Amino acid sequence: MQLISKYLIFILVFFISTVVGFSQQAPVFTYHTNTYAYTNPGFAGMGEGICLNGIIRQQWAGFTDNEGENVAPEDLLITADMPVRWLRGGVGLSIIQDKLGFENNIGVNLGYSYHADLAGGRLGIGTAVNLLNRSMDFGKFKPQSEGDPVLASGEQTDMLFDMNLGLFWQVDDLYYIGISATSLFETKGKALGSSAESSASFVGDRTFYLVGGYEFPIPGKPAYELHPAVSVQTNGVKTQIDLTAKVLYNNKFWGGVNYRLQESIGLMAGVFIKDIRIGYAYDINTLGLSVVPGSHEISIGYCFKLKPDRSARVYRNTRYL
Repeated sequence: MQLISKYLIFILVFFISTVVGFSQQAPVFTYHTNTYAYTNPGFAGMGEGICLNGIIRQQWAGFTDNEGENVAPEDLLITADMPVRWLRGGVGLSIIQDKLGFENNIGVNLGYSYHADLAGGRLGIGTAVNLLNRSMDFGKFKPQSEGDPVLASGEQTDMLFDMNLGLFWQVDDLYYIGISATSLFETKGKALGSSAESSASFVGDRTFYLVGGYEFPIPGKPAYELHPAVSVQTNGVKTQIDLTAKVLYNNKFWGGVNYRLQESIGLMAGVFIKDIRIGYAYDINTLGLSVVPGSHEISIGYCFKLKPDRSARVYRNTRYL
């Protein structure tokens, strides 16, 4: 318990001491409950077996600049995690490609989570190595003044090394809560300009997450379950809040709504085909700007247990919907 307390205090201190940086906002997903292996290393191995997840997101699909260039954000996320008993925890791996305008980022996280029994549930205490290859094609920018010494020229790239920390506590098939930080040290890369007037450089996206979810059987409707979830994501400059409510029917189909405060309303639907989970979401922007199109997101997952299940109950946890 002393180790757990020190770990929690360490994360909270970094949370409180966040300062404004030059990094962009980390990607956001409507199926945020499927991203915990990426955003929280404490989550690794908390399931019953090996779990693979993938999300493809096209935000503001078709949005272009004045030159006709596609500048809409596009994200591809792949995660894998599994319990490792001899390590008394689990391991996780995530790979993400994040495109935003003329910037392209590829990140890899490799982490470990130590599991401990706590208050009738399990607590995952995790850390992960964070590698981010960040690149920007400055040649596609159109500056007001040609030869501006502050703006770098050509395509620039750099590799940033950082770490993630996280706590994830869950009571199986009931509820969970997690707190985590990614790119904790907000590593600064090399200078992007050769002139003394340019001090621009790539910086890691230090981001903090607070998540929670609950499984609520609907009284008188044994085939239905309500799965509410919340995600709070902040980089110290902007805070993104997602409120989700999904209804699962007969452990087979689900539908729901995700509300992203002051940004969008997402309509969600999905199905289990044997052990494969397939979900789709469409976000309708609430920004009041007619020029901003909707967003598409597809989530696919597969979990298989390391040992045969002796129970007749099908494992369907809200974290994997």
